[in-house]
Amino acid sequence: MRIKTILFCLMAIMSLGMNAQNNVAEEVAWVVGDEPIFKSDIEEQYQQALYERINIDGNPYCVIPERMAVEKLFLHQAKIDTVEIPNSTVAQSVDSRINYLIVNLGSREKVEEYFRKPMPELRSQLMDVVRDQYTVQEVQRNLTKNIKATPSDVRKYFNSIPKDSLPVIPLQVEVKIITINPVIPQQEIDNVKARLREYSEKVNNGESEFSTLAILYSEDGSSTHGGEVGFRGRAELLPEYATAAFNLSDTKRVSKIVETEAGYHIIQLIEKRGDRINTRHILLRPKVAQKDLDDAQFKLDSLRVNILNKEKGVTFEQAAMYVSQDKDSKNNNGVMLNAKTHSNLFEMEELPSEVAKVVSTMQVGEISSPFVMINKATNRQQVAIVKLSKRIDSHRADFADDYQVLKDMYENHKREEILLKWVEEKQKSTYVYIEEGWRNCEFKYKWLNYSNNDK
Repeated sequence: MRIKTILFCLMAIMSLGMNAQNNVAEEVAWVVGDEPIFKSDIEEQYQQALYERINIDGNPYCVIPERMAVEKLFLHQAKIDTVEIPNSTVAQSVDSRINYLIVNLGSREKVEEYFRKPMPELRSQLMDVVRDQYTVQEVQRNLTKNIKATPSDVRKYFNSIPKDSLPVIPLQVEVKIITINPVIPQQEIDNVKARLREYSEKVNNGESEFSTLAILYSEDGSSTHGGEVGFRGRAELLPEYATAAFNLSDTKRVSKIVETEAGYHIIQLIEKRGDRINTRHILLRPKVAQKDLDDAQFKLDSLRVNILNKEKGVTFEQAAMYVSQDKDSKNNNGVMLNAKTHSNLFEMEELPSEVAKVVSTMQVGEISSPFVMINKATNRQQVAIVKLSKRIDSHRADFADDYQVLKDMYENHKREEILLKWVEEKQKSTYVYIEEGWRNCEFKYKWLNYSNNDK
């Protein structure tokens, strides 16, 4: 996604808390309870949809304010139920969004310049918007938390759907993997540490700015904005990094060298804010020598031949347990786990790109030749072989093969039913006023039956 689109989306998220900055008085289109819906907010959301080419099913000047009105109903219920979202939860989300802006625009100063607001004001406005989002989600969760789907419920739901309306399930595969991480020579590690010590001395002696060295030498994506990673809590940082970072107190000094699974770092404190911290760092990763990659490929190629020839009765699954260094799959017969769905099945785009490329040409039961791939956790090269253990071609959802998909569909259907009924009941007891010129709509809900337009 282009940076311009990303920024526009983030501006749209904030639009509810950022009324148009001009000399024209805000005009109200709707009132729900004691909450106004301004014409400028409706227009901003419409412009967002146009920019992103999002299709709006109906008149946008009917659909958008109604959607906003429904959100007001949930927020009103939250006040009655005294739903409170922890400040830490809101702050974490806000910091994440601000960090995203900083990454794409390049610095905090450029973010402030783009939005024409100082960072504290920008953050405060986004806090309100994000709090509302989480509050609505919490009210909806409470209303639908008792949904339980039995196989009988799912089957009835499945049978009620016309066959040509069933979702198409994309091609899915189950893959087993064996990986070897080539050993990095100690001399390479020593060289990396020596370079980091050199950078630390330059900063501590006042010879160089940490951010300048990060731009020039760091191998982390944060290098483009001086190594700054933005505000993070402990859980959002690698454990060793978090320990070192939270022990820093002097913004002028540099930490000792810190080793994590990502490589070797030196860290500089920017600011602490409660249980969150903003730091910049320089990351260097020791490189795997080509000879070690070749040795690992030779080892896996020999193992593959032994498995194919059934020498010593070794199977792929046994080899995965005793040889593989993939911690997520070695104790599961080598089966890769889809972190997104928590199942053994992957759509092709969900696999690591190197694995997907190899698997796309394989037959079920086939074992690949060794290939080099990048370990996403460490960003280091490793060597792998894979076995395609299952392939499910693209098809219409079937009760036997796609029960979990159908169960999710049923539960979502029930949630929509519950929330629809709740809104219909809630609007009967809530003050609603719709300004003249905004009433001639085919609304999803019967607002005009219960509105106070003539009162």
